[in-house]
Amino acid sequence: MRPALRICLAALAALWISLGTAWAQPDATAVDYATWETTAAEAEEALGAARPDEDVLEGLRSRIAGFRDRFIALQEEQSSRISTIQAQLEALGPAPEEVEAEDVARRRSELTTQLAEARAPVQTAEEAFTRADGLIREIDQSIRARQTRELLRREAAPLNPVIWTEAAAALALTLESLWNEIDDAWIENAGTQAFYDTLPSVIVTLAAGLILLLRGRAWAEAAVRWLRRATRRGSGVWRFLLSLGLIVLPLTGILLIVVAARLTGFVTERVDALLLNLPIWLGTFVFVRWLALQTFSDDDREATLPIAPQRRFEARAYFNILSILMVLRDARMTLSGFGDWSAEINGVLALPVLIGASLVLFRLGQIFSNAEAVYENEEAEANYGTQFEMRVLRIVGTLLMIIASVAPLLAVAGYAALSQFMIAPTIASLLLAGLVLVLQRLVSDIYELVTGRTTEESQTLIPVLAGFILLLAAAPVAALIWGARTSDITELWTRFVTGFSIGETRISPLDFLTFALVFAIGYALTRLFQGGLRTTVLPKTRIDVGGQNAIVSGLGYVGVIIAALVAFTATGLDLSTLTVVAGALSIGIGFGLQTIVQNFVSGIILLIERPISQGDWIDVNGNSGFVKDISVRSTRIETFDRFDVIVPNADFITGTVTNYTHGNTVGRLIVPVSVSYGTDTRQVERILTSIARAHPLVLMNPEPFIYFKGFGDNALNFEIRVMLSDVLEILVVHTEMNHQIAERFSEEGIEIPFPQRDIWLRNAETLTGQTVTPHRAFAGKDQGTQEMPPEPPRHEKTSMGDPDGE
Repeated sequence: MRPALRICLAALAALWISLGTAWAQPDATAVDYATWETTAAEAEEALGAARPDEDVLEGLRSRIAGFRDRFIALQEEQSSRISTIQAQLEALGPAPEEVEAEDVARRRSELTTQLAEARAPVQTAEEAFTRADGLIREIDQSIRARQTRELLRREAAPLNPVIWTEAAAALALTLESLWNEIDDAWIENAGTQAFYDTLPSVIVTLAAGLILLLRGRAWAEAAVRWLRRATRRGSGVWRFLLSLGLIVLPLTGILLIVVAARLTGFVTERVDALLLNLPIWLGTFVFVRWLALQTFSDDDREATLPIAPQRRFEARAYFNILSILMVLRDARMTLSGFGDWSAEINGVLALPVLIGASLVLFRLGQIFSNAEAVYENEEAEANYGTQFEMRVLRIVGTLLMIIASVAPLLAVAGYAALSQFMIAPTIASLLLAGLVLVLQRLVSDIYELVTGRTTEESQTLIPVLAGFILLLAAAPVAALIWGARTSDITELWTRFVTGFSIGETRISPLDFLTFALVFAIGYALTRLFQGGLRTTVLPKTRIDVGGQNAIVSGLGYVGVIIAALVAFTATGLDLSTLTVVAGALSIGIGFGLQTIVQNFVSGIILLIERPISQGDWIDVNGNSGFVKDISVRSTRIETFDRFDVIVPNADFITGTVTNYTHGNTVGRLIVPVSVSYGTDTRQVERILTSIARAHPLVLMNPEPFIYFKGFGDNALNFEIRVMLSDVLEILVVHTEMNHQIAERFSEEGIEIPFPQRDIWLRNAETLTGQTVTPHRAFAGKDQGTQEMPPEPPRHEKTSMGDPDGE
């Protein structure tokens, strides 16, 4: 379709001009101000005309934009020279009030003169830049105003029967004239020697074209089905490439048919124009058909929009109808050029196509607004990306229904240009969105082919980033579809490159991109250097693991700082301009960032002093575990329950920390043991000593010590005190020693006691049923008399059997 081709060519031109603007190095010293004054005067005169010609304005705008680019380059080139001279003047210091040395005064005068000379062209360029920028804005405003007037222009209502009659007659006359041209060419050339000479070539070319046109689609679909069955995961790339045959083969066939028709010699100028449009029309049809098959495929793995299967078939059918209507619209525009039809006739002949397109768009809007995703499993149902796509699809469906309802009403009311502006870009935008979705799926298929894992399995951000990049690339095309001019795209890029000024420094979004790119490269090199140290260099030294991690972390922070400084330098930013930001940051630190700064400084101290290291077993704030990572703000501890505890670094500096393995893994183990009264304590000591000495993790220097702790309520208490070579095995050693103690005591007949309890029952008669004489001692005491004490109450000994003595 010709408009689609124009849009694609305009997009490529915009991209080319944008890249040329970004990378071109204009000769700043070759500014011809006389030519500039002439161009500016022409632009001002054209803008002052009653009805300025749009093509003239576009040409003037292009020339002025070139001058503006050179003015910007001149300012940037001279700014470095001005900075150098100013630095030289600052080196001389301020001029003294008294008499200055002759050499210094002469040098100061020379530098002042040079500074004025360097600033003069910059000031001239700044004035010219301001004028050029203003003229460009006026030209853009004038062109947009004209386009708006054309868009809102009201013509005769197309429902007038008289106009329909005129339109039918004009269409019939144009088609008849084309047929007469073909007939005249046949009569003139048929039977000539040239016709017979080219006839074999015509027949072969025509046959090849017809075969590809009629069978190409079937061959491509068969190849895709075979590949789907025969290949492994990740074959979506190959299926995509083979599916392009649905476009290439029929398009090649129609091109061969066109070549065969032109070889006959029967082609006139207008017929040749129609023949050249045939590949575009067929290309539009097969492309839309291919895109619909990719977007609404019956295979859930291939469909970019996983809606209900019955809705997919319906959506494909509607898109095929849209492609036919698009071809009819472009054919009507081509025939309009042949017959020189009036605006009223064009409006009448465009109305059926517009109404048909509106009905199809309305039905597609209903399908999209009521779309429900089809999920393969529960995990797919929890995919928030798919849910987001469905929400966006429903919003698009609502917009389609609104546009499809309003556009025909505007066309009937006479606003043909406005109605066409609503329908045609909407269809093109749908196709562009479908293409972006297909390309995004292709990126996922390529990732699966390379890695062997799907993007869902690897939880990668590659599809998201790819989608973002594709949206950025599609944005200029979308702008052109909706009426933007190529100059609008280039102007946006110029604004992007030019940026804005802060003081004497000009900052542009391109500077931020440069900063991000340079910083990313520096960060990647830092990580690469850290990885080399961690895996290759440091393991061959005698530095312990904690020291190695501290060195790697410290170099990482230094590398990040250097990368940031280099990035600032690469963008050409003057760091002195950041003093305001630094002052604001200082105030923020004073009021709200004390804790963050405290933790940061504490982290630096931890990395330098290394009271704790990665892999140490520590106890802080009641949390015991192994140090897994030390950063400048916090430290991550993995507890024995496999939980991660994030501890602020300030707690390690200001609080109490127990480090069980700092510097080494030697630690003490105490094993408490109790024996019954009457046991030979020397024998117990010998047994415990032999058990302690026999364990392989017990150190002999210092030697194990058996501590006779004392006499308890129910037992004689001992402790085995030993030093272990690996305190991390303390629970294993403790358990093993307990087992050996139980075995040896059992062999030696030594009893391990348990607590004994005496229970005294005061009213025993309630249990035995016997009467007991009241305690006279209490009665006598109450009466103030002296009585013999009563017999002690009965008591029974009971063993509670509580190993904890409770």
